[in-house]
Amino acid sequence: MRPIIGRTIIGGVAGAMCLTAALVAQVPFRSGVDLVNVGVMVFDKRGNFVTNLTQDNFEVFEDGRKQTLSYFSRGDASTDAQNLRLGLLFDTSGSMSDDIDFARTAAVKFLKGLHEAEDITLVNFDTEVRVARYGQNDFPRLVERIRQRKPDGLTALYDAVGIYLDGADELDGRKVLVLYTDGGDTRSAVSFADTIEMLRTADVTVYVVGFLEHQPPSIKSEQKMQLLQIAEVTGGQAFFPTSTHSLNDIYDAVAAQIRAQYSLGFSSTDTRNDGRWRHLQVRLAGAPELQDLRVRSRQGYYAPLRQTEGAAQP
Repeated sequence: MRPIIGRTIIGGVAGAMCLTAALVAQVPFRSGVDLVNVGVMVFDKRGNFVTNLTQDNFEVFEDGRKQTLSYFSRGDASTDAQNLRLGLLFDTSGSMSDDIDFARTAAVKFLKGLHEAEDITLVNFDTEVRVARYGQNDFPRLVERIRQRKPDGLTALYDAVGIYLDGADELDGRKVLVLYTDGGDTRSAVSFADTIEMLRTADVTVYVVGFLEHQPPSIKSEQKMQLLQIAEVTGGQAFFPTSTHSLNDIYDAVAAQIRAQYSLGFSSTDTRNDGRWRHLQVRLAGAPELQDLRVRSRQGYYAPLRQTEGAAQP
């Protein structure tokens, strides 16, 4: 059985710049959708997930103004679990040579434990970026693709993130991206700052599995901070395993977070299509004990930017 979508290859600086420049240009001007989606996780004082809340327990504020929720789901509910769209970004560049076997084991181990994804988008990248989407029945082909490519070439990490986000924008459902990399980038046309801006606008939760043990001390700290930022700006989390023994704990934590995530949706009361950043805040309402809980969610989004009829074209 073939992948759901064909493989896309972005090769060479010119090809990457054409596509990634378009992505960067979209950062404050994404067309968006009428329904704003917010992924939310709730923790108690001990860091345990709280998964039994209802729609009435949540309030969402956009730039300080309360919004009316029109959509609510829980990741641990069987009907909502089928709405999960999983992305996998896998670094196959030359800098991963010492960690590629570890990374492959990590990716395959994770996929075997998460069966509820409706489909899986694999993006493996080095000097080029390659994309394919697989259904659950295509799992053997997906694993084969992860295992077959040898590490080589430069690292187009930021380009890969941008290309994934561009494709994910067309998908419905809950979107979760797991990134396997050492955090370096030596090829991309997109900058780190542009990547963070794209992630801020995206309805995607990112989890990072970073392989830093073989990175030079001079850049190791910076790469770790960047990977932490990539995850945290989306409401996700970054992990840095040092051995295969730590993988079970990491994937138990990621799977638990995916299943504990609430999805909230609303149509903004601000109908202006001005492309401006809108800050989001999620609060808990109801019983007094809920105020002791901690909420983690995306920080905001860019409003759509649409030209009014008759406006001058650039």
